Amino acid sequence: MLPLAGDAQTGFTLGELTTALLVGSLTLIVCVVAIRLSNRTGLPSLLIYLGIGLLIGENGLGIRFEDEQLTLVLGYAALVLILIEGGLTTRWDGIKDSIAPAGLLATLGVGVSVAVVAVAAHFILGWSWNAALLVAAIVSSTDAAAVFSVLRSVPLPRRLTGMLEAESGFNDAPVVLLVSALALAAANPGEAHSPWAILGLAATELAGGAVIGLVVGYAGGQLMRRSAAGSSGLFSIGVIAVAVLAYAAAASLHASGFLATYLAALVLGNLGLPHQPAVHAFATAMGWLAQIGLFVLLGLLASPAGFAEQLVPALVVGLVLLLLARPLSVAASVSWFGFSLRQQAFLSWAGLRGAVPVVLATVPVIERAPNVDWIFDLVFVLVVIFTLLQAPTLPWVARRLGVTEAHRTRQLTVESTPVEELNASLLTVDVGPTSMLHGVAVFELRLPVGADVTLILRDGHNIVPTPRTKIHHGDQLLVVTTDAQRSRVEELMRAISEGGRLAEWTKKDRLKVRKRPGRPATFG
Repeated sequence: MLPLAGDAQTGFTLGELTTALLVGSLTLIVCVVAIRLSNRTGLPSLLIYLGIGLLIGENGLGIRFEDEQLTLVLGYAALVLILIEGGLTTRWDGIKDSIAPAGLLATLGVGVSVAVVAVAAHFILGWSWNAALLVAAIVSSTDAAAVFSVLRSVPLPRRLTGMLEAESGFNDAPVVLLVSALALAAANPGEAHSPWAILGLAATELAGGAVIGLVVGYAGGQLMRRSAAGSSGLFSIGVIAVAVLAYAAAASLHASGFLATYLAALVLGNLGLPHQPAVHAFATAMGWLAQIGLFVLLGLLASPAGFAEQLVPALVVGLVLLLLARPLSVAASVSWFGFSLRQQAFLSWAGLRGAVPVVLATVPVIERAPNVDWIFDLVFVLVVIFTLLQAPTLPWVARRLGVTEAHRTRQLTVESTPVEELNASLLTVDVGPTSMLHGVAVFELRLPVGADVTLILRDGHNIVPTPRTKIHHGDQLLVVTTDAQRSRVEELMRAISEGGRLAEWTKKDRLKVRKRPGRPATFG
C-alpha cells in the first residue's frame, strides 16, 4: 500500500513536494533568465547563482538550510556531472599537447601552491599550521565550470585553452584527496599520516582512478556503439551512465573517482560514437543543471553574518594565491614545456576558483575538525571577490599580454532549428518522389535576400550547390535563412514543390500544405 500525503510512513508529503517543485522551478527559471546578464558582463554564472542562493536563503526569503553533509554529497554529485560535461565536450586534438604540463600543474603545481599559501597564512595571519594547510589545500583547485564558461569568450590559442581545460579537469582529484587527508589529521591528530604516506596514497589513488577511467570509458564506449539505440535521447543517457559508472567503480575501490569520471568522459567524447550532437547537448544540459543546483545550494548554506569578519583574511590569502602562489606553481610546472613568460602570466591570472573550493570547505566541518567553522565563510568570500576581479578582466589581460588570436575556429553543433545568436534558422527540406522541385535549379527558387541553399545531400554525398545546380527527387536540402524571411522561404518551397517553378507567378497554383511540427519539411 502506498503511503498517503501526511502519512506517518513518510517524511516527505505531497504538500511539501508541491512547495519544493514550486520553489525549485521558479529558481531554475530565474537562473536561466539570469544567464543573459552573465553573457553581457563576462562574469561566470556561478556568482549570479550564488547570489540567488543568498537571496532565497535565511537572510533573504527565509529558506533555512544548514546541512553541510547533504551539501557535500550533492556537491560531489554535481561535480561528477560537471566533469562529465567537460570530458565529453573536450576534443583530444585540442589538449593532447597539453596533457603533460596540465598533469604536472595539477599535481606539482598544487603542492607548490599549498606550500606557499600555508607559509604565508601561518606567518602573516598567525594561523596554526593545521588551519593554514587546510585553507591552502581547499583554495588550490581551479574550477572546471568557471574556467569553461569564461574561456568561451576569450579567443586564445588552442594550446592555452587545452592547458586550462585539462588542468581544471585533472586537479580536482588530487585536491580532494589532500583536503580529506588534512581534515582527518586535524580531527584525529593521533592518527595523522606522514607527508610521504599521504603522497604515496594520493599517487596510488590517482593511478587507480586513471586506469579505471580509461578502461570503463573505452569498454563502455564500445558497448554503447554496438548497442546504439535508435533514440538519441536514450543513447545519451547510456553514455552519461557509463561515465558515472567510472566514478562509482573507482570510488568503490578507493581510487580517485573524479579523475576516473573525467577520463572516462574524455574517452567517450573522442571515440566517434553515434548521436554525438545529442550526447553533447544532453551533457551540457546536465552540466548546467548541476551548476545551478550546486551554486544555489552553496548560496543557501552561506551565512552573510560571518562574511565581514573574514574579509581581511580572505583578501590576504587571495592576494598571496593570485600574485605569488599561482605564478610560482605555473613556473614550476609548465616552464619546461616551452610556454613563454607571457603565456605563463596569463595562465597564472586564469586560475579561477569556483564551486570546488566552497564545497571542499565543508569537509573539515563534517570530519569534526576543531575550530574550523570559519573556513567556509572565508573561502566563500575569497571565491566571490577574486572571481569578480579575475573573470571580467581575463579578456583584457589576454590582449595586453598578446596571447590572443586574430581569429578562432570553433566547432559548432546545431541541433535545433532556431539559431538564436544569429537571428537565423536552418531548414531541412526533403524532396519527395512526386515533388515538382525535381529539375528546378537553385536560382529558380527565387529565395529572398537573406536565404540560400547551402548544402544538398544526394545519394549519401554532400554537394555545395551553385545557382545552376538542379534539385532531384530524394535530395535533402539545407536552407539557411534569417528569422524574418523564414515564413516566406517555407511558402516559396511548398508552392514550387506542388505547383512547379512557375507556381509563385500565379496565385491560383498555390496550395495549402499541412504543417508537420517538429519534423523536416517533406515535399511530394
